[in-house]
Amino acid sequence: MRDLLPVAVAVAVAGPADWTGQLLPAERNCLGGRAVETRRRDFTAGRVCARRAMAALGLSPAAVPSAADRSPVWPAGVVGTITHTRGYCAAAAARATQVRSVGIDAEQHRELNPGVRRLICLPEEDERCARLPAGTFWPAVLFSAKETVYKVWHPVVGTWLDFHDALVTLDPEAGTFTARIAPARVDAAPVAAPARITGRFTVDDGLVRTAAVLLP
Repeated sequence: MRDLLPVAVAVAVAGPADWTGQLLPAERNCLGGRAVETRRRDFTAGRVCARRAMAALGLSPAAVPSAADRSPVWPAGVVGTITHTRGYCAAAAARATQVRSVGIDAEQHRELNPGVRRLICLPEEDERCARLPAGTFWPAVLFSAKETVYKVWHPVVGTWLDFHDALVTLDPEAGTFTARIAPARVDAAPVAAPARITGRFTVDDGLVRTAAVLLP
């Protein structure tokens, strides 16, 4: 994940002890008493990584609680993002004076069933994936790229995108992607919204990793 982001963004990846690390009181309150063990472990690793990423920026430890929609609430002056999938968790953070928004995502590198593909992929995206080099589950890369795009969009605009609101083009040779946001969503946004978001991806160790930033 580190190689996918500019140097202004600090990245922390969970180690074995981070899944059962310590939460700050404001973070524990977000979990409540009914969180299943998987949710608790993912949440904990994400917050431990978030604080380690902030520490790499020279910032003091601070809580990263959840909003009502479960998106992380970062301290004032910080932008950040968290991702987790089976056996993997990472967080990225940057100073808001240097980065407007950052998104990262990690997914299992595996084939998606037809129903999930229809939910995620626009018809032209599905057709393009079929023409890309064999050996990679390209719809899984597309899925991860869209998750990253939405994590970049939401903190800036304040709304969520549907999967079909972004048309993503993958460049396998460069390891990059470009997402063009549906004009209707850009025009309806309550603030100046990005019409295009670019990012990078990698596929290794059974995982797809994607990342993107918006600069001020």
